[in-house]
This record gives sequence, C-alpha cells and structure tokens, in this order.
Amino acid sequence: MPSLYPLLFKPVLKDYIWGGRNLERLGRELPAGIIAESWEIAAHEDGTTVVENGRFANLLLTELHAQLGLDLIGSRCAWAQERGKFPLLIKLLDANQQLSVQVHPDDDYALANEGNELGKTEMWVVLDAAPDAAVIFGVAAGTTPEKFRQAIADGNLEPYMHTLPVQKGDVVCVPAGSLHAILAGVLIAEIQQNSNTTYRVYDWNRLQNGKPRALHVDKAMDVINFSQVAPTLCQPPLIANENGVARYLLCQNEYFVTERVEMAAGSVFNGRCDGSTLEIWGVIEGSATINGVALTAVRFTLLPAALGTFAVTAASEPVTLLRTYVG
Repeated sequence: MPSLYPLLFKPVLKDYIWGGRNLERLGRELPAGIIAESWEIAAHEDGTTVVENGRFANLLLTELHAQLGLDLIGSRCAWAQERGKFPLLIKLLDANQQLSVQVHPDDDYALANEGNELGKTEMWVVLDAAPDAAVIFGVAAGTTPEKFRQAIADGNLEPYMHTLPVQKGDVVCVPAGSLHAILAGVLIAEIQQNSNTTYRVYDWNRLQNGKPRALHVDKAMDVINFSQVAPTLCQPPLIANENGVARYLLCQNEYFVTERVEMAAGSVFNGRCDGSTLEIWGVIEGSATINGVALTAVRFTLLPAALGTFAVTAASEPVTLLRTYVG
C-alpha cells in the first residue's frame, strides 16, 4: 500500500493524583494542572489518540484501525484483530509522587473477569530519575500470600515489597502478575498491551478528597506471582552493531519485542514492514527522520504493517531510539 506512511499522533493526557509537571522537561507543552501520563499511541476506550499528519489526519486510531485492519497491525496480530483490539499502548509517565502498589492480570483472567479487555504485560524505560529513585518490583523474600493479605489489612505492606533502585537508561520488563509500583522521581516510557486494567493492592494510606482510593485486593491476590522474589534489572544484550547502528534487545515476550537502537550521526537503518507486524519507533535522545517524517525527543511514530520499506536516518548528532514490533 504505497499510500501508507509513518503516523504521528496527538497525545491523550491523564491527570492522576501522582503526576506533576515533569513532562515539560521532555519539551512537552502542557495544560494547567497535574499531568501524570501522556498516552502517545493509544486505541482504548479510556483514551484514543488522533492522527496528526498526512492523509489520515484527524482520524482516531480506532477509526484508522477499523479502516486498515491487518494492513495497520499485521498478520502476527490476527488474535487482536479477532477481538477488535489494537495490540499495544505507548505512554509517558511522570511519577512526581509514588504510584499505588498494583498488579495486572494476564489475558485469560482479564477475559474471564473484565469483559473484552486484554491482560497487561508491560515494560519501562527510565528516561530520567532523581538520585535516589526506585521502583517496587516483585515481592520480598519470605513473603507468603497469607502474610501479604494481612499486611494490606494492617496498612503496612512495605516489608513484603521488593524495592529496586533505578537510574536513567534502566529497563524493567514487567510481565502480567508482577507486583509493582513506580516511586517518586521517575520519568518513564512505557510499552504495554492495550489494556487499562489495574488491581490496586496498596496506596500508602493516601487520601483523595479526604477518602482512600478503592483497592482491589481479592482480584489482586488471584493474579500476583508470589514466586517473583527480588527480581533484578534487565541487562540488554547487543544483538547487532554495523554501519554506525547498534541494537540492544530490551524486552521480548509473546506480545511485543522492544529494542534500543543507538545510531551515529548521519547513519541510516533500513527496514521493511512486510505485512507481518506494525513497528513503533520513538526517539528518546537526539533527532531522526523516518521516510522523511521528522522525530525529536521524546516522540513516537507508528509504521503500518503494510508500509513496505523504510529508512531511519540520524541527524547530525547521535540519536537513541526505541523500536517495538510483534515478534
């Protein structure tokens, strides 16, 4: 389909209580108030981005998906097409305050309990972090479901959560069932299944409008992976390095593969979308063009599965990108 091209989108902003103004540090112009999340590429009932460029401009991503089908998302996403779902969701998060401690279900549990919703496997790339920044990821040694549930009731879950220090550039792969929370002082890019199902298990005894936010303890206890004890950070391996383009494997699961691509000034990466999968590219440092569409940090573009050949060209300085596709 020669009329296809790299798609840019107008983000959807979310004003959850833990957000701030730190997305301005990424060059974003924000409306007044707290901004917690920027949904960069999204086709969900809780937020759908609008195409910003080219002949599809002003179409919702849901509308574009309905129009193009597998030519947009690819044959490897036929399972998502059957459920009427766009497969992925891309976000930026500003954890100006700590998020609640939470867990996401897998597809089977979500389908059984949340209607036509996907589960949520996700990954984080730390774009910036305060000197003492950390995340909650997994449970602490010695945690049992019985001790964990009692600690929730007592309002003292901290001894049973695993705290993991993070810094800029770190990567955390978060499968469904992982206990997790992003703590204060972290800016991340999140790549995830197209789902907004979250089971909140602990909110630090925080109040909103004088009341605690709702918890979802029973469902959370159904899906938490208590064998995930004190996991460590991912150590991305180098998968290719040629012609000024180095590629590192950040995360690989049944839903998506994400690479970090480091390009020398003026270098070119040539690829092809052959109909099997969409590709999502995002510049996180520097600037580049993809088939003539300019990207600066931090900005994402969607390459339709039937796009054909594409060329990523670094500007006159080195550039770092994230590349996501369905493996």
